Amino acid sequence: MGIMSKFDLTGQVAVVTGANGGIGEALAHALAEAGAAVAIVARRGELAERVAEAIRGDGGTAEAVVADVADPEAVTAMLDRVTEQLGPVDIFVNNAGTCEHKPALEVTPEGWHKVFDINVHALWYCCQAVGRRMAKRGRGNIINVGSISAEIVNRPQMQPAYNASKAAVHQLTKSLAAEWAPSGIRVNAIAPGYVKTDMAPTDDPRFKPYWIDDAPMQRAATPEELGPTIVYLASEASSFMTGTILKIDGGYTLW
Repeated sequence: MGIMSKFDLTGQVAVVTGANGGIGEALAHALAEAGAAVAIVARRGELAERVAEAIRGDGGTAEAVVADVADPEAVTAMLDRVTEQLGPVDIFVNNAGTCEHKPALEVTPEGWHKVFDINVHALWYCCQAVGRRMAKRGRGNIINVGSISAEIVNRPQMQPAYNASKAAVHQLTKSLAAEWAPSGIRVNAIAPGYVKTDMAPTDDPRFKPYWIDDAPMQRAATPEELGPTIVYLASEASSFMTGTILKIDGGYTLW
C-alpha cells in the first residue's frame, strides 16, 4: 500500500456527535471526503439533515440521526439506527460538548451537572455502548474531542466545570485505550486550542488579547483545520497510536 492509501476510509462507517455545526460539522465533512459513510448525530434533526445533505451534495454518504447522547438508552437506539442505515460502526467521534463561563463561586449545581452530563457522561455512554460492539468485532476506533483546557486555566473567563470535564475526557481516553487495546480498539483524542466557532467568539475584544494575541501563531484555528488530524487518527495512518492526546493549538500552551 502507498502512503496516501493509508488515509483512505472507503468502506468504513463513522459517527460524529454534535455534528450539526462548528467543529463537528467540519469533522464529518473531512471523514466523508476520506471515503467514510458518516452518521450526523445531533439533538436538532433539521440541522443534522442540513449537514448530511451538504455531504451528499459533495458526493459523500451521510445520514442524519437525532439523538440525545446524554441519555444512555438513546445512545443504544442511535447505534442501532446507524447500523441499520449504514452498517456497523468503525469510527466514533465524541464531539458533542458545552461550556459555561462562570467563576467557581457562581457555578450552580445545575450548571455543573449540565456541563458534565454532556462533556463527560454522554461521552462515556457512547464509548461504552460502541465499545461493546467494537469488542465483539475485534476492531474499532474511538476519537474524543478534548481541549487544551484540560491542562491550562483559561483567561480572562473562568470556566471550572468545563476545564474539569475536559481533564476527565483526557484521562478517560487513556484509560479506555489501555483497557481496550487487546480487543483491537484504538482510543485517542484531540485537544484543540481556540477555534473560531459560535461557541468561541475569538474576535471579541474582551477575549482576543488573551486568546489570540498572546499565542505564538496569533490566530484562531478554523474548524476545517482539525479535519485532517481526525482523518489521520481514524485511518490506518495512525495504526500504532492509542491513548494519545494530540494538541492542535497554534502553540498556545507553549507559554
